[in-house]
Amino acid sequence: MQQVRNYYEMLGVDKNAPSNEIKKAYRTLAIRYHPDRNLGNKAAEEKFKDINEAYEILSDQTRRVQYDQSISRNNFVNKAASFSNFGRKNPAGTKNTVQRPRRGGVSTDDYRPGTTKTSRVVNSRPQRRDIEAKLTLGLDEAYRGGKRKIRLEDGRSLEVDMPPGMFNGQRIRLKGQGIAEGDLYLKITVARHPFFEIQGGNIYCQIPVTPTEAILGSAIEVPTIDGLVKVTVPNGVRSGQRLRLANKGYFDKSRTRGDQLVEIQIVTPKEITPEEKELYQKLRELEQFNPRQNIIKNL
Repeated sequence: MQQVRNYYEMLGVDKNAPSNEIKKAYRTLAIRYHPDRNLGNKAAEEKFKDINEAYEILSDQTRRVQYDQSISRNNFVNKAASFSNFGRKNPAGTKNTVQRPRRGGVSTDDYRPGTTKTSRVVNSRPQRRDIEAKLTLGLDEAYRGGKRKIRLEDGRSLEVDMPPGMFNGQRIRLKGQGIAEGDLYLKITVARHPFFEIQGGNIYCQIPVTPTEAILGSAIEVPTIDGLVKVTVPNGVRSGQRLRLANKGYFDKSRTRGDQLVEIQIVTPKEITPEEKELYQKLRELEQFNPRQNIIKNL
């Protein structure tokens, strides 16, 4: 019987771990082994695939119960096989046991003295069957495409030429790579990115700016999946306001590229120098703007 993979061990959690503990363990490992953080590291890439496969099963309560049942069945069969082989010597041993016919009848081997049993072997061609495999990609890898080695459950390894712009849930057909010349379908999962978030055909991200940059306006560098892009932040921009970078998003199912939406987050410094503090104090004396003015008037 095929060995069942230990998903609990992959995530480093106990079999009775609650859902929130499993989720926390997955997030920690996903950040550590994410393909975008381990470019060219095949071991990290395989580890990332394993933990995503494990989380996909263990985060779904129904599939987790089915998985736990499969582990129990697998352990039972292995123990039964070990018990049935108890006391037997291997083929290299000095003693072999020959089954003799039962008295008063014929054994299931149809044993006859002085004859040798002949087994009839019937070769049948396996039936053609399509199969499905799951493939998890980092956002950068899904966007750019390229060659990727995959390992199937039957032990085969394939090198697949992945097209650019793959999206979550997409199925890729590999003709003749299934069972007995059937087809193989790869179901694509695009892993969560630590900075970008896919929203349909658009990409969403948050960019922090200083209060000075927000008040006076500035030119800042913003990451995109094509690299850094210089963006002009208008003066007086508000926290939560979104800037649109045309054609810097992702592809939707119609292969149309969306935009990148950059949400501005005004961040104040936790520590300032004495010189900065002095300037802020002077600014406060000169400042006429009162953001609470309308609130006070309406009370």
